[in-house]
Amino acid sequence: FRWLAVIIGFIGILVITEPGISELNIYYVYPIIFCLGLSYVAITIRQLSSTEPVWLIGLFFSIAILIIGVFSFFIEGWVSPNLRDLFLLSMVGILGGLANLWLSQSYKYSEVSLVTPLKYLALVFAIIFGYFIWSEVPTIKTLLGALLVIISSFIIFKREMTLKKRLAVSRHE
Repeated sequence: FRWLAVIIGFIGILVITEPGISELNIYYVYPIIFCLGLSYVAITIRQLSSTEPVWLIGLFFSIAILIIGVFSFFIEGWVSPNLRDLFLLSMVGILGGLANLWLSQSYKYSEVSLVTPLKYLALVFAIIFGYFIWSEVPTIKTLLGALLVIISSFIIFKREMTLKKRLAVSRHE
């Protein structure tokens, strides 16, 4: 059921992003590298969380991102943000750090194959926020893809609830 949900969610993402090969270039390799790296990070967090506290994993992750960010300033150059941008960047940092902690916690208590497909829901929230904050009207394809992502998440939740009930019944017998 999980693999079915992953496939349905992946199809939903494909519908939303509408990838094509007409303008294929070297930059299409970056998302593949990102996905491979993200998979490695998820599995590593799962393994590390059995021996290390989640806050420590999050702290080292944040330090690594900070170091990479500092190097990018040398490459791209520094532009001083105004107060509004500084506030928004600070909120992104704080909320991103909290999200990272919660994601690490979820990897600690659940399998990577269960948590990772649920991250597709971020795209659904991006569509919702895009509509309400920037007045972006989603296309029919975007809404269809979002529906597939929601269905895949529902399949995972339903399956996990069923397995939990079976496990609870077998423990009481």
